Amino acid sequence: MAPRKRKPFFIRGTYFDYPSLFFILFLVFFGVVMVYSSSSFVSYRYYNNNTHYLFRQAFFGMLGIFAMFGVSRVRYQVFKKFTYIGLLGITFLLIFVLFAGKSVNGSARWVNLGFVSFQPSEIAKIVVILYMAYICAGRPELLRTIKGTIIAFIPAALVIIIIAIENLSTALICAAIAGGIWFVATPKLKYLLVILAAGVVFAIIMINSAGYRADRIVAWRNPEASSSGFQTLQGLYAIGSGGIFGRGLGQSIQKMGNIPEAQNDMIFSIICEELGIVGAVGLIIVFVMLIWRFRFIAEGAPDRYGSLIVVGVISHVAFQVLINMFVVTNLMPNTGVTLPFISYGGTSLVFLLIEMGIVLAVSRQIEPLGSEEENAA
Repeated sequence: MAPRKRKPFFIRGTYFDYPSLFFILFLVFFGVVMVYSSSSFVSYRYYNNNTHYLFRQAFFGMLGIFAMFGVSRVRYQVFKKFTYIGLLGITFLLIFVLFAGKSVNGSARWVNLGFVSFQPSEIAKIVVILYMAYICAGRPELLRTIKGTIIAFIPAALVIIIIAIENLSTALICAAIAGGIWFVATPKLKYLLVILAAGVVFAIIMINSAGYRADRIVAWRNPEASSSGFQTLQGLYAIGSGGIFGRGLGQSIQKMGNIPEAQNDMIFSIICEELGIVGAVGLIIVFVMLIWRFRFIAEGAPDRYGSLIVVGVISHVAFQVLINMFVVTNLMPNTGVTLPFISYGGTSLVFLLIEMGIVLAVSRQIEPLGSEEENAA
């Protein structure tokens, strides 16, 4: 009997989804431009240099693009081997950061390596995607009963609970990722309602466990009367003053100290102020087109595992974009969630682009139309 041929770690592939690549690169470039526009004033104030945030975002953007192309050459099936190692590693990091993490704005969410800091919760999103895709594709029998579904969710749920202690918003995004993959794998409405009910109860408990979260609810309901509603009000002023076509790129007034850290989670309000409704709608269209392309990759993936990985990435990007834009427009309480690709944050951009690389790795194994007929001939 001939020995089994070992499959390569890297793959050349016969297909590459260039439309997805275009949308990704456009969002990264647009994000760098908007980070510069929204941060130039505070950058000069604190660093006597209005390009401080620009250069950092551009550097990490380039680093992330190189990482994305590298990951896109990997045969994505190899990630199965590292699923449980990844779960153990991220669980350790998340516990470590609770006790020894770097504190920013009162929350210990960062691991400080000296030359760079990063949030393990950003890596957790990738780990949850890979784990849920692995378990839903490899153990479909677990999903046929509520008991099996609970067992399948336990590792991901543990990661989500640890994240929620300091970062409820990211925990909700991870929960949306897990729920999105599971529901596509086995769309059982009754089970979904049970999971949603449990999620709502958990969210209420976590909100009541920290006073600042309850304050955000109060500020959301009546920002004018709340001391915590200043940022929300200034963001709404920015959106309203932008009108249809905006003040012009770089012409924002609210970024000049009125919106704290405008280059972070409130950057969408600066986009609305400078580029108007037209610019905001254009950005939303680009996100929709990216998700639309990812849907085609999910449908054309060579196996269920690859398809569910892309579904997880779709859930991540779509849910995080919605949360950010809902917060900026005061349709939901402030959560501190950044706008993917656009908000300032070097390491988070790198991890997001690695995630994009995994999607492109799936696309490399899509069989081009007509290939089966050509091979048969």
